[in-house]
Amino acid sequence: MGLVVSILAVRPGGFRRQLLLAARRLRIALVLGGVFVVGSVVIRLAFRSGPVVDFGPAVLALALAVAFLFVARDPVEGRG
Repeated sequence: MGLVVSILAVRPGGFRRQLLLAARRLRIALVLGGVFVVGSVVIRLAFRSGPVVDFGPAVLALALAVAFLFVARDPVEGRG
């Protein structure tokens, strides 16, 4: 725990900013998780069998993971 706190405190902006960014990423992950649950339910209801049911949730998860990588980046300092 002490190592995590010291690493976060050394990063630019300090410990409080790092906790705010972590909270932001958690909210983004929760929203994308909800999108995955709804999307997988829609896939299961719309397609009873076939490759869409087999590979659809995996493709959706991959797309949401890529979306997370772009959405959850640190905000640019100068923008406001």
